[in-house]
Amino acid sequence: MAMPAPPVASTDSRRWSALALIALAQFIVIMDTSIIGVALPEMQTDLGFSQENLSWVFNAYVVAFGGLLLLGGRLSDLLGARRLFGAGWVVLAAGSLTAGLAGEVWAELTGRALQGVGAALIAPSALTLLMTLFGSRPQELGKAFALYGAAAPAGGTAGVFLGGVITQYASWPWVFYINIPVALVVLALTPAVMPPGAGRRGSIDLAGAVTVTAGLAAAVYAVVRAPETGWGSAETWLVLLAGAALIGAFVAIQSRRREPLMRLGIWRAPNLAGANIAQLLMAAAWIPMWFFLNLYLQQVLGLGAFASGSALLPMTVAIMIMMIVLAPRLISRFGPKPLVVIGLFALGAGMFWLSLARPDGNFLVDVLPASLLSAVGMSLAFIPSLGTALSSARPEEGGLASGIVNTSYQVGSALGLAAMTAIAAAHGAREPGDPVALTNGFSAAFLGAAALAVAGGLAALLTLRTAPAAAAAGGADGGADGGDASEGATA
Repeated sequence: MAMPAPPVASTDSRRWSALALIALAQFIVIMDTSIIGVALPEMQTDLGFSQENLSWVFNAYVVAFGGLLLLGGRLSDLLGARRLFGAGWVVLAAGSLTAGLAGEVWAELTGRALQGVGAALIAPSALTLLMTLFGSRPQELGKAFALYGAAAPAGGTAGVFLGGVITQYASWPWVFYINIPVALVVLALTPAVMPPGAGRRGSIDLAGAVTVTAGLAAAVYAVVRAPETGWGSAETWLVLLAGAALIGAFVAIQSRRREPLMRLGIWRAPNLAGANIAQLLMAAAWIPMWFFLNLYLQQVLGLGAFASGSALLPMTVAIMIMMIVLAPRLISRFGPKPLVVIGLFALGAGMFWLSLARPDGNFLVDVLPASLLSAVGMSLAFIPSLGTALSSARPEEGGLASGIVNTSYQVGSALGLAAMTAIAAAHGAREPGDPVALTNGFSAAFLGAAALAVAGGLAALLTLRTAPAAAAAGGADGGADGGDASEGATA
C-alpha cells in the first residue's frame, strides 16, 4: 500500500523552513562558481590542464547554467516547481560526484557541465517556490526575498574560504563532494515543506534551448582556443561564425514559436536592454578579476590554498555587507542609474589598480586596496542594475525578465573569462613557474577587464533612463514573479 505524502508547508514554521531550503539552493548555486577558484592550481597539476584551458573548469559550469536557465524556467512552469527543484538537486549531486572522481580533463569538465545543468533546474524552480509561498503575503515577501538575495554573496564568500580550507587540509575533490550530503538533506526535506504545485500543459522549446547553449559554447570555445590556433586562423573564425549562426537560429526560432523560451517583444520595455548590457559587462569584468586574482595569489605570490582563500575574504565580506546594508539605502536616495554608472567606473578603477601588481609584490600593497575598491564598485552596480531589469517588464513577465537578466550575467561571465584568458595567454601567462611572465599576463587580463567595466558604465550612462528609486529597489520583488533564474550575484 502506498504511503501517504508528507504534509505540505502550510504553517508559518513550515513556510520559513521552506525558505531556508530555497536560500540554501541559492547559496550552493553561487558557491559552486567560487569554491573551485582556490583549488585550480592543484587541479591543474593533477589533471593536466594547460594554463589556457584551466578556465574551462569554470566555463563548463557557467555555459551549461547560463544557457539552460530559460529552459529551466519553462520546465518549472510545465512540470511543477517542486518536482524540478528535486530533479535539479539529483543532477547537481551526480555532477559533483563525477567532478570529484575525475582523473582526466574530459571527466572533470563533464562533471562541471552536469553541475551547471542541475543549477539551471534548481534556480528558477526555487524562485517559483518562493513566490508560491510568499507571493500572496506582501509584508513577508520583501523579507523573504532579502534573505534569498543575501544567500548569493554569502555563497560567494563561503565558496572562496571553504575552497581554501578544503584544498589545504583535505584535497581538491572535496570541493565537489561537499554538495552531495547537502543534496541528500534537501531531497529528504523537500516533500515535507515545499508546496506541491501543479504543472500545466504547454510545449518545450528544446530547439531554442539547444541552439542558445550550443552557440554560447562555440563562442567561448573559439575565444579560449584562439591563442593556440591564432586569431586569424580558419578554425577560430569558423567556430565563431558557427556560434553566431546558432545564436541567430535561436532568435529566429523565438520569433516563430507560439510558446518561445524568450518572447522577443519584451526587449521593447524601457531600460531592459540597458540594464542587461550593464549586467553582462559587469560579469565579463568581475569574473576574470576573481579568477586571475586567485592565480596571482598562488602562482606569483606563492600563497597556499588556505592563505589564498583567506586573502579574498575581505573583498567578499565587503560585498555581502554593502549589498545587504548600504546599496538599498543608496538606491532609495539617489536612484539606480547613478549607482550603476559610478559602480561600474569604480569596478574598472579597481581592475586598473590590480593591473599594477608586481611579480615581487605583497598582499597588503598589491591586492587588498584594489580588491576592496573593486568590491565597492560591484556592490554599488549589481543590485540597482538587477532591480532595473526586473522592474522594466510588465508584471506578468517578471519571471521572463528575471531569466533574461540572469542569463545575461552568466553569458557575460563565460565570454569575459574566455576573452581575458586569451589575453593573459597572449601576454605571457601560458605556463606556471615564471612570476614575471605570469604577472604580465595577469596584468593584461586585469586591464582588459577594466576596459569592459568602463564600457559597461558608459553604456549605462547612455542607455538607462532615470527611473523612480522605489521601482528599481522593489523590482527584485516584483520581477521575481514566476522566477526564471537565480540572482547570480558574485563568484
